[in-house]
Amino acid sequence: MSERTLCMIKPDGVERNLIGAVLVRIEAAGLRIVALRKLRLSKTQAEGFYAVHRERPFFQSLVDYMSSGSIVAAVLAGDKAIVRWRDLMGATNPVNAAEGTIRKDFALDVERNTVHGSDAPDTAAQEIPYFFNAMELQE
Repeated sequence: MSERTLCMIKPDGVERNLIGAVLVRIEAAGLRIVALRKLRLSKTQAEGFYAVHRERPFFQSLVDYMSSGSIVAAVLAGDKAIVRWRDLMGATNPVNAAEGTIRKDFALDVERNTVHGSDAPDTAAQEIPYFFNAMELQE
């Protein structure tokens, strides 16, 4: 059964021209890109997206970073898309990421770790509509 997940290429990945490299890895892993857009989040939009982390000490730094430049948001689909995308991304901290993962190969640090992905089906169900409406999802 096909599952969907949000993929985001963060400002450091966009700034360093890694969009194509990330998308190639996604497609090579057999995930389908069913929606794609480039945009820049305002601070208010970044605060809304990361509201779940509002009480965490890194919240303001994360909001500042995520609104500092363009991002690429995408919806990926495929069998077990969430776990497959998370495996492809690697651990949040690139020091702990497995060899060959996006974060091991491209991340600068734990915050500027190049990509984001939904961590569970309920999270994906909240995150995808933040960037895309149902008519924009092309299976």
